Amino acid sequence: MSDKKAILHLPGQEPVELPILSGAAGNDVIDIRSLGKTGYFTYDPGFLATASCESAITFIDGDKGILEHRGYPIDVLAEKSDYLEVCYLLLNGQLPSSEEFTKFKHIVLHHTMLHEQLVAFYRGFRRDSHPMAIMCGVVGALSAFYHDSLDISNESCREIAAFRLISKMPTLAAMSYKYSMGQPFVYPDNTLSYAGNFLKMMFSIPCEEYVVNPVLESAMDKILILHADHEQNASTSTVRLAGSSGANPFACIAAGIASLWGPAHGGANEACLEMLEEIGSVDRIPEFIAKAKDKSDPFRLMGFGHRVYKNHDPRATVMRKTCHEVLDELKIDDPLLDVAMELERIALEDPYFIEKKLYPNVDFYSGIVLRAMGIPRTMFTVIFAVSRTIGWISHWKEMLDQPGQKIGRPRQLYTGEVDLDYPDK
Repeated sequence: MSDKKAILHLPGQEPVELPILSGAAGNDVIDIRSLGKTGYFTYDPGFLATASCESAITFIDGDKGILEHRGYPIDVLAEKSDYLEVCYLLLNGQLPSSEEFTKFKHIVLHHTMLHEQLVAFYRGFRRDSHPMAIMCGVVGALSAFYHDSLDISNESCREIAAFRLISKMPTLAAMSYKYSMGQPFVYPDNTLSYAGNFLKMMFSIPCEEYVVNPVLESAMDKILILHADHEQNASTSTVRLAGSSGANPFACIAAGIASLWGPAHGGANEACLEMLEEIGSVDRIPEFIAKAKDKSDPFRLMGFGHRVYKNHDPRATVMRKTCHEVLDELKIDDPLLDVAMELERIALEDPYFIEKKLYPNVDFYSGIVLRAMGIPRTMFTVIFAVSRTIGWISHWKEMLDQPGQKIGRPRQLYTGEVDLDYPDK
C-alpha cells in the first residue's frame, strides 16, 4: 500500500483524490472505485489499463520477460518441478512438503475416472464435432453429475470441485479426441503420471500394448506447466466474472473454455502451423520473410513476438529445448518441421527480428511439438484448456476467499438513440 494519491481535476468540481496502491511487484495502480460518485467513469476498451482484481498467484513483467508463479520463475519450475507440483503451488500458495505432495498426487491420480453416465453423454454429439465444442458441453455438464460439490460457500466443497476438475480434465479431453476419431474410449491408468496417463488415453487402443515414451511424457508435462496460468488473460477474467455471480465451479470453467476457444486467445499455435503450411517449403522462406518486413503487405509471421512480452517469452526458452528433444527423439521426416526450424534460425539471427524483438514465442514451439507427437490441430486448444484449468480454478478459489467481492458489472459509454417517440400505428 502507499500514502501517495492522484489528484483528478474535473469540470466544475473540487479536485478528487484517488489513492495510489502498490503491490509486491509491477506497476502502481490508481484506485478509482470512488470515481462513480462524481458522475464520471473511466473508458478502457479491452481493460488494457485496468487492474480488475487483487491477486497473489502470477506475476508478469512483459518488458523484462518475467513470468513467476507464487514467486517462482517459470523456467525454474519447468526445469525442477512437474505439473502436479505446480498445481499444488498455484492452488495452495506454496510448494508442498514431501508428505503433502504424496497425498495431493494420490488424490488427483485416483479420481481420474468419470461417472459412467457422463460417458454416455458424449454420444449425443455429432461424430464430426470439434473437440472444443464437446469440452464446453461436458465440462459444464459435470455440475449435473457432482451435486455434492456445488456449494461455493463451503470451503470443503470448493476443494473437492478443484480436485475433480484437475483429475478429470485429461480424461474428458482424451475422450473428446477418441470420440471425434471414432475410436473406443480408454480408461485412465492410475499407475502412470499425469502426463503419461493423458498420452495413453489419447493414443492407446485396446488391441495393442502402449508404452509411454519418456521423452514425449516429459514434453507433455512441460507444455502443461508452461500454460498453467498467465495472470488476468481473457479466459481467466471470464472465469472470475462468471464466478462473481456465484455460478458453480464447473460452469465457470466451461465459460473459461469457451473464451479460450477464440482464435485470438487459445488458437495461436494453430495459427502458427497454418502459416507454416502457407510457406510450404524451406526455399520459399526468403519470400515470406520479405513479405513480413513489408509494411504494406498484410502477411504477418505468427508465433513471433507477444502482446505481453516485449522481450523474450520466458516460456519459449524452455519450449525450444523441449521442441528439439522431441524432434531428435522421433526423427520425423516432415517438411513443415523443416520450415519451422529454418524460420527459427533466421529469426534468431536476422537483425530485423532482433531489433524489433520478434523472438519465437511459446506458441511457435508448442505447435511444432504437438504436431510432431501426432496430436491433431483440433486438439491443440483442448490441451491448452487441460493445462489452464489449474490456473482458472486457483483464481476462482482466490476470488471467493477474498472479502468484499461483488458481482462484476462493467460500465459503458452509450452511443445509441435516446428518448424516441413511439410511432402511431
